[in-house]
Amino acid sequence: MNLFKIKEAKAPLVPIIISIPHSGTKFPKEIKSHYKKRMQKHLDDTDWYVHWLYKFAPSLGITVIKANLSRWIIDLNRDPESVPLYTDNRLITNNTPTTDFYGNKIYISKEFEPNQNEINRRLETYYWPYYKQIEDLLEKRKKQFGKVLLWDAHSIRHKVSTIQKDPFPDMILGNNDEKTAHPDVIKSALNGLKSGEFAINHNSPFKGGHITRYFGKPEDDIHSLQLEMNKILYMDDNEITYNKDRAKKVQKVLQNTMGNLIETLKK
Repeated sequence: MNLFKIKEAKAPLVPIIISIPHSGTKFPKEIKSHYKKRMQKHLDDTDWYVHWLYKFAPSLGITVIKANLSRWIIDLNRDPESVPLYTDNRLITNNTPTTDFYGNKIYISKEFEPNQNEINRRLETYYWPYYKQIEDLLEKRKKQFGKVLLWDAHSIRHKVSTIQKDPFPDMILGNNDEKTAHPDVIKSALNGLKSGEFAINHNSPFKGGHITRYFGKPEDDIHSLQLEMNKILYMDDNEITYNKDRAKKVQKVLQNTMGNLIETLKK
């Protein structure tokens, strides 16, 4: 099974890599039967269709990497030691979750939940190869351009009460309180995101996950940003069906944002 899919740029390269770690839905056959069938049918924590929103990216010279595995196998945006990313009492799943965001058990029984040996195996087999591929892509772009940006693309349900009581904002740009990217890059991204009709939050309630925090080293000209967006921006209110009309508005904003960032990174 291929762990990820890379969409190569179809135009002259630019110093941007897009990572989509949570749109995967596949389960390795050797452990698929360990999960509840009912849960597998819905995969409620999946960032459904996010990769569709970025279909335009290769035409701008951007390379896209998308994970194929479900985040229930391995969560690529969590710390490898499952150190919590937040300390505000929200529900935080670890790198090999045993529940969904609502606390529902995803395994048939406790005996199938991964022990430390299995966690280590999944990290070695599924987690670090994704990171290594991102690292290779970033190194190549930095070598060519002198600087590079990793854009980590996500979405979340309109409301998840175990994280916060209120509905989520339209879009949230995260950079770990401006630690993972240069201020000019952050400003450029925010200006692009604000070009549409959506309300934009900055580092609240999400500051960027492990991928953003791990790769972002602006002092070395490696910048990283995470965009979290509300699913109803591009799906029907049921958060099941892709809504083309809504998605077009999102894509326009994303294209404007990428255009801004390309110009900023050229300076």
